Amino acid sequence: MSQHFQFQLTATDGLARRGEITMPRGNVRTPAFMPVGTAGTVKAMYLDQVRDLGSDIILGNVYHLMLRPGAERVARLGGLHEFARWPHPILTDSGGFQVMSLAALRKLDEKGVKFRSHLDGSEHALTPERSIEIQGLLDSDIQMQLDECIRLPAERAEIERAMEMSLRWAERCAVAFGDQPGKAMFGIVQGGDLIDLRIRSAERLAAMDLKGYAVGGLAVGEPQAVMLATLDETLPVLPTKKPRYLMGVGTPQDILRSVARGIDMFDCVMPTRSGRHGLAFTRFGKVNLKNARHAEDSRPLDETSDCPASRDYSRAYLHHLVRANEALASMLLTWNNLAYYQSLMAGIRAAIEGGQFEAFAAQTEEDWARGDISPL
Repeated sequence: MSQHFQFQLTATDGLARRGEITMPRGNVRTPAFMPVGTAGTVKAMYLDQVRDLGSDIILGNVYHLMLRPGAERVARLGGLHEFARWPHPILTDSGGFQVMSLAALRKLDEKGVKFRSHLDGSEHALTPERSIEIQGLLDSDIQMQLDECIRLPAERAEIERAMEMSLRWAERCAVAFGDQPGKAMFGIVQGGDLIDLRIRSAERLAAMDLKGYAVGGLAVGEPQAVMLATLDETLPVLPTKKPRYLMGVGTPQDILRSVARGIDMFDCVMPTRSGRHGLAFTRFGKVNLKNARHAEDSRPLDETSDCPASRDYSRAYLHHLVRANEALASMLLTWNNLAYYQSLMAGIRAAIEGGQFEAFAAQTEEDWARGDISPL
């Protein structure tokens, strides 16, 4: 473990990158998938399980934790690592996306954003400085700038206004963050689906010489092709020797195709949310356990998996749990899904190291497309 925040590229294969982030609380092998622990918990999972699956880092969120239980309370209780019993690295999202998607009656100006809580209607204010302060109280290892994320499609003038605001907020966040040994603040590239704005945002953030960079404002309903085209044009502008994080992405295919373009870090609620709704991710593609065809299927989701949820429970039993709305269904399917995501990331890392990423990606997509047809 390093007492400083460092990122080292250890291998490349085409544009795909294998690297490692070192921090005082541990190392993060990249490409990395970060399970989302929005409110200090990865839903339906013990954090020891999350670690055992291969997760080096999890994500927490300013918006949710500032509302409940409160950042100052978490600080008094020893910080988020102690509070949640996760002694490894944590990245905190600044709360900007949640303010856009969850808060009621939000009012945004140059200073920041005022909003009403989706929990109880109470009024709150979030400025770039306050977002960084909260992330400091949580004691997170990677902190994100506050940005304005807007829904697509949107008019050019609105996208440009939000992008320019986010750049000014990035500068304020950088000042508020200061010099924190062993920690990092990442800037967030915005610009919607307009390539020239994305490039302008990336260039100006790169000039700030931050420790890492995220691409935000994607995975908000645009087609995958638009997201990938945006990455194709944006990533070459970002510094090569710093980590690149694609926020809120995504499906296994999104991840595979984004790694091929040079992304190092991902987060998404998809594996946990899908697990709570009866959907399993496997090396054969998606398996919807709500479907009646699984009712008498004695096979596990994947007999070759190291994860007990994937290997030791029949599809028939999982189908029964889902249809009966049992809590164990969410627990087992979330466990399976996170196991598959981390297995995919391990396979990606090994393929890049071996110079076989293109072949690995093609075979993985072929397996998903072929699927897994039940013999029943």
